[in-house]
Amino acid sequence: MNEKLKEFNESLIDKKVAIIGLGVSNLPLLKYMNKKGAEVTVFDNRDICDIPKEALEEIARYDMAHFFGKDSLSFLKGFNIIFRSPSCMPNIKELEAEEKRGAIVTSEIEMLMKLCPGTIIGITGSDGKTTTTSLIYEILKKSGKNCYLGGNIGTPLFTKLQEMGEEDYIVLELSSFQLMNMDVSPKISVITNIAPNHLNIHKSYEEYIDAKKNIFKNQGKDDIVVLNYDNDITRKLAKEAEGRVILFSRKTKLDDGVIVDNGIIKECNDRVRRHIINTKNTHLRGVHNYENICAAIAATKTLTDVDTQVKAIEEFKGVEHRLEFVREIEGVKWYNDSIGSSPTRTMAGLNSFEEKIVLIAGGYDKNLDYEPLAKPILDNVKALVLIGQTAGKIFDVVKRQGELQGKNIDTYMCESLKDAVKVAKKTAEVGDVVLFSPASASFDMFKNFEERGNKFKEIVNEI
Repeated sequence: MNEKLKEFNESLIDKKVAIIGLGVSNLPLLKYMNKKGAEVTVFDNRDICDIPKEALEEIARYDMAHFFGKDSLSFLKGFNIIFRSPSCMPNIKELEAEEKRGAIVTSEIEMLMKLCPGTIIGITGSDGKTTTTSLIYEILKKSGKNCYLGGNIGTPLFTKLQEMGEEDYIVLELSSFQLMNMDVSPKISVITNIAPNHLNIHKSYEEYIDAKKNIFKNQGKDDIVVLNYDNDITRKLAKEAEGRVILFSRKTKLDDGVIVDNGIIKECNDRVRRHIINTKNTHLRGVHNYENICAAIAATKTLTDVDTQVKAIEEFKGVEHRLEFVREIEGVKWYNDSIGSSPTRTMAGLNSFEEKIVLIAGGYDKNLDYEPLAKPILDNVKALVLIGQTAGKIFDVVKRQGELQGKNIDTYMCESLKDAVKVAKKTAEVGDVVLFSPASASFDMFKNFEERGNKFKEIVNEI
């Protein structure tokens, strides 16, 4: 019996519990909290017509009090425990007022981490965290361990706590929104990199960085944090770590850590280098993915043997919407990189190909700086096809950089993704790659990057 969970369940009886946000992570909580005897009230800033049918049915089944709409949180008063969704920032005035009054403000993922009896491995970063998380999970599964995959990917795990034992491993992808104000850290933590992202929601870049740091800030001296040596911010974070630091790099031959050396991934211990795997023997493309492999090797080095790591890496085919090969049409290869929701992600995608690239980019504006993207586009792209709110921003920075370099590339402005695919089809020639990597969020045209990527694949497969 998980004594922590038993104690928590008993504490819920007759408690007033607020659940804010009816997204994927919070839906299972409705039934769970009600079964444990809590008095549940549900909040969501969407109007009732936009609430998922499944959620409305659950609310009706248990006759839960509920408040919907943009002013719903004005009724957030007098609760014992408040579960916020990742999209509900912990520093909004209503939450701060309730916390000051004495309410416990938490989240599904934070309570999971506090009550879980097994070993938690947490992965965060601006780019690469889903691939790294998935790869760590596959390595541990290959080693015969009982594993759970959750956080930003997989299924919500809080309601599976009763199944978990001390020998189990829980691998979690964690976003900055989930990590904000969190006062518990995983046993093994990974930060793939840190670059500007979500600045349309975070108050500042500093707030975003501080949220990421929470993944290791509450670790003990026997815990592990894996950091990217090549990233200026994560390299400096090593000084703040309480536990053991394992570094990885594709640019520097570290004395200790995991490195990429002439296409070979190696583990280094006190300057002794051990060959792990040739990058040519993996399905993953691009130097950023070699970094992800390094991070996964570093995170699992104390948990399994090298042979198991190698087998899992060689078999791993990548994650959907991340440089995902769609099909080849008349000698042109089409790739779906809809996860490319920031300039740094798209830059990594551009550096993954030696072929000439027709790039489809643009989308929702998160107030990011597109200047760093201009040179990689001019260096790697033969034709640029733009859509969405950020089309003008991307066009302007590429034009300015082109004037400085004396370069010019064909650029097309399109109204829709379907039109963009048509233009790319006409522009691409045998041996080229068409890369859909928006460098922007999806919300101007799509619900999320998955829907955007699926639409792209659907259009391409109809050609």
